[in-house]
Amino acid sequence: MQLKQIDIGGLRTPNNVFLAPLAGYTNAVFREMCFSLGAGLTFTEMVSAKGLCYNSKNTEELLYVTPSYNGIKAVQLFGGDPEYMRRAAESEFIAPFELIDINMGCPVPKIFNNGDGSALMADFSRASAVIAACKKSEKPVSVKFRIGLSADKIVAEDFAKMCEDSGADMITVHGRTRDKIYAGEVNFAEIERVKRAVKIPVIANGGVFSVSDADNLMQKTGADGVMVARGAMYSPWIFAELTGAPLPDKRALVLKQLEDTLVLFGGRFALVFMRKMAAFYTKGKPGSASLREKLFTCDSIEKLRGMISETEF
Repeated sequence: MQLKQIDIGGLRTPNNVFLAPLAGYTNAVFREMCFSLGAGLTFTEMVSAKGLCYNSKNTEELLYVTPSYNGIKAVQLFGGDPEYMRRAAESEFIAPFELIDINMGCPVPKIFNNGDGSALMADFSRASAVIAACKKSEKPVSVKFRIGLSADKIVAEDFAKMCEDSGADMITVHGRTRDKIYAGEVNFAEIERVKRAVKIPVIANGGVFSVSDADNLMQKTGADGVMVARGAMYSPWIFAELTGAPLPDKRALVLKQLEDTLVLFGGRFALVFMRKMAAFYTKGKPGSASLREKLFTCDSIEKLRGMISETEF
């Protein structure tokens, strides 16, 4: 993995290995952990612009950043109405953030059917208006999108040009179509076409679970960097592997994540969330199936703490 800094509208990242925004996972504790392991940029879970405009408490909670986090603060907003996006981008809730990322790639039906996420790839005019609206915040803006909606509707190159022309400072391209969700092969050629078509930084996303995956993605696309999504859920220490940072004591790392999650979110959330994360972290290892069964019947933080202390990650 060839490391370099990325300039995003005047913001300079320490490297070009980024953590993707992941709904339900990239909370403040997880983001700080991945940053400490070497991630050059992390994003909040996707946040509803309309929810912010209506002062949704649940939406606001997604924006929490730990006081000790010292990376670039990046938020991902979603929404298909330019006016709501402008209001959200200019709001006091987004004021602490230095970078706004716009979700134009989410394939989930309830988002897509509402005209948000990847639905914007079918409406260049509205997508352009959304980008321009967010730029009124005077913050750097990035856009994350897919190569198209389906194999017969691949629009990545033209969509990337539109993003750049509309004021985007960086784009991230997920190398799959919307209908594939997270399955199937990554289309390296389409990401490469995007890279050739624009001058702003292009980050490649899709299928990074190891150093060799990242190297392959970079070599075949010519992208400026990589974004790690599900690979970080299974092995957050992938950021240390990709950047050459010291590998952590994995057990101590997971225990710290448990304690930090407990302090910030309380016992009920910490128990459910960390049972799930511990299951991810041990997937594919000897005895992981029986361990998962024990994890999901674990009914207390004390028991979970003990299980993690005895587990090889």
